[in-house]
Amino acid sequence: MESVRVIRTVQDMHRVADRMRRDGFRIGLVPTMGYLHGGHASLIRQIGRVTDRTVVSVFVNPAQFGPDEDFETYPRDFERDLAMVHAEGGSLVYAPSKAEMYPDGYATYLEVERLPDHLCGASRPGHFRGVATVVAKLFAAVKPHVAIFGRKDAQQAGVVRRVATDLNLDVEIMIAPTVREVDGLAKSSRNRYLTPGHRRRATLLYGVLQEGRDRVLKGEKRASAVIDAMNRRVSRSTGVAVDYISAVDAEDFRPVEALGDRVLLAAAVRFGKFRLIDNIVVETEPRAVRELR
Repeated sequence: MESVRVIRTVQDMHRVADRMRRDGFRIGLVPTMGYLHGGHASLIRQIGRVTDRTVVSVFVNPAQFGPDEDFETYPRDFERDLAMVHAEGGSLVYAPSKAEMYPDGYATYLEVERLPDHLCGASRPGHFRGVATVVAKLFAAVKPHVAIFGRKDAQQAGVVRRVATDLNLDVEIMIAPTVREVDGLAKSSRNRYLTPGHRRRATLLYGVLQEGRDRVLKGEKRASAVIDAMNRRVSRSTGVAVDYISAVDAEDFRPVEALGDRVLLAAAVRFGKFRLIDNIVVETEPRAVRELR
C-alpha cells in the first residue's frame, strides 16, 4: 500500500509548504497528538473538502502536560496513524521530534489571558500555555490556509482562535462537531485507557450533559439549578469523581449565573485515574433569530 509522505523537520516542512503555496494549493492542517480515531478521520475528511492539500501533524506536546499527567503513557501508534491518514485522503504527515520543536535553550511560550481561567484551564495550570505555543509553532511551520479543531475540546478551540486573531495570523480556524460512539461517548485517544467497567460507566458523561441540556430547554434559567441536577446524576454512580461541571458563556468560557440564549455545558470527570471531558452547546433561540434582534 502506498503511504503518505512523512516530514520530520521544521526546515523540510517550510520548504514543502512554500512549494505548495507557490503552486497555488490551499493547505489544510489537522493538528493531532496521534493515536488517531474516528474523530480525527472526520476532521481530515472535512478539511479535505475545502483545501487542496491536507497536512496532519502528529506530535505529543510535552508543554501541555502537567508534571503528574500522562505524557509518558499517552497512547502512540505511528504506523496506525499513517494508515488512517492515507485512508482518509491526507496528503502528508508532519511529525517533528521533541528536540525539533523544543531544542536546548528554548525559552519562548505563548500565554493567552482570561479564556483559560476556568474549566480545564483552572484544573490543568499551564495546559493552555502549552497548547497556544505548539499551535503557533505548527502554524509557522505548515503555513496553512485553514486549520480544523474538534468541538469536544471547546476551550482549546477558543484559545486557538484567540491566538490566530490576536497575532494577526492568516489562517482560518474551523470548528467541527464532536464525533461520538454509538452510545454517545465522545471519541478520544484516551478512551483506550478505560477498563471495560469504566467504559460502561463513561456513557454517564454525555448523559449528564444531556440532562443539563434538557433542563435548559425546558426553561430553567438558573445555572446553579442545572449544575446541581447534573452533579446529583453523577453522585448516583460509583467509581466516578467530578473535576468540574459548569455552565459557561459559549464564547469566553466564563461561568454564568443566568442562562441566556447560548450556553456551553461542560464537564470533566475521572473514571478511576483517567480523566475525560465533554461539552454541549445549548441554544434556546436559533442563531438567525438572535442576529435579527
